[in-house]
Amino acid sequence: MAAIGRPRARTTPIGLWRRHAGVRLRSAMASVIVVALALTAAAAVLVWMLDRSLAQGAQTAAVQRARAIAAPIAAGTASAPRQNLVAGPGEQSVAQILGPNGSVLASSPELDGEAPLVPERPGPGTELSFTRKPLPVGDGESYTLSAIGVSGPNGPYVVLVGQSLAPEERSVATVAALVAGGLPILLLVVGVATFVLSGRSLRPVEAIRRRVADISGADISGRVPVPEANDEVARLAVTMNAMLTRLETAQASQRRFVADASHELRSPLATLRATVELAANPKTASGASTETLLAETDRLERLVADLLLLAKADEHGLRMVRVDVDLDDLVLAERTRLRNLPRLTVGGSVRAVQVRGDSHQLAQALRNLVDNAVRYAASRVEISVYEDGSDAVIDVADDGPGIPPDARERVFERFVRLDDSRTRSIGGSGLGLAIVREVISAHDGTVHVTESALGGALFRITLPIRPRGYPPSAASR
Repeated sequence: MAAIGRPRARTTPIGLWRRHAGVRLRSAMASVIVVALALTAAAAVLVWMLDRSLAQGAQTAAVQRARAIAAPIAAGTASAPRQNLVAGPGEQSVAQILGPNGSVLASSPELDGEAPLVPERPGPGTELSFTRKPLPVGDGESYTLSAIGVSGPNGPYVVLVGQSLAPEERSVATVAALVAGGLPILLLVVGVATFVLSGRSLRPVEAIRRRVADISGADISGRVPVPEANDEVARLAVTMNAMLTRLETAQASQRRFVADASHELRSPLATLRATVELAANPKTASGASTETLLAETDRLERLVADLLLLAKADEHGLRMVRVDVDLDDLVLAERTRLRNLPRLTVGGSVRAVQVRGDSHQLAQALRNLVDNAVRYAASRVEISVYEDGSDAVIDVADDGPGIPPDARERVFERFVRLDDSRTRSIGGSGLGLAIVREVISAHDGTVHVTESALGGALFRITLPIRPRGYPPSAASR
């Protein structure tokens, strides 16, 4: 049984053309179509203007000859009117003279015995013109006529002159034939030239395509060639190289992250395995083994939670439940926690400051900074919170060894330890400061490190008191 589903869409000729025609062919065809339309319109205008100009010239010649014939009649000196009606060499015109009663008094030899060419009888001093009129002479070609009324010795006369349009029509036909014959040749030249030139213009694009095709996911260190010309293709190549650089950096960071995460996870797992083996043996089992298991489990749990938080931040960004957060309460809670530690003096100033944010995440970021300060402090840690204009500022300072200026930005990277000789129990996992930056950035704030007045490191968090897009709370109005 045939499957019943949606009918397949019919492919139109235009769709097939767009699918299979390359850029070069489409550019050539577009050029041919545009040039064909333009030249056809121009040729039509040219032929029409030429035809009108030649017809006006013939009309002028007919008027001039009619006036020349009418002048002797008006002066009363036309003794033999028929002699004036014979066309000269090269002239293709005929003439008639009508008497006062409308009869033909004289005519060109070609019109012997013919009736008047037109029924109109203009009065003396009046001129009439007629175009494209067939006459009973020749092969039936068209004539342009001029009728002039003139006062003669015996009354009003009418002079009729017809100028043949056959030479003009042959000229127009010749020009039209030349245009019609030359247009396809010109269009062919335009199409071939556009096809060749567009192919040369697209050579850098093809070179970029081939280079990109050679770049694999395993090695993206290659770069596309940049053309010498400072055009759109060159800017595309520069942009693609910048994108490849970012991808290479991201790939290296991801690989380093995976390697560091694996290394960090392997250490607590190895400790857990060794401790479990000791605990499984009745001879070596002790309370210390249980404490070690719990400590390593807590460490492993924290590490996995930190990795999960960073992974979610990379994929979707941090999800926050924004509420009014009293930063002074968070700082006081941390200071209370540190007072239980021996050998450590806790100081700093606390001012009431409220921001809009996720209370849990801000508390985690502050705790990471405080734990970092405690880890490296010699004897004193200071935690302060205050307002600075429209910002809330939290300072965490210690009197430890500090951080060199060239490493103050790198410490916020993942799995970074400035002193590789430190043990992990002292140096931490290298994720705490990275989490701090992720959390503070998600709250539209900044965090940076400088030298503290105590001689160690000073970590400063700056948060907007009222983040973008949130109206003031009722408590702050």
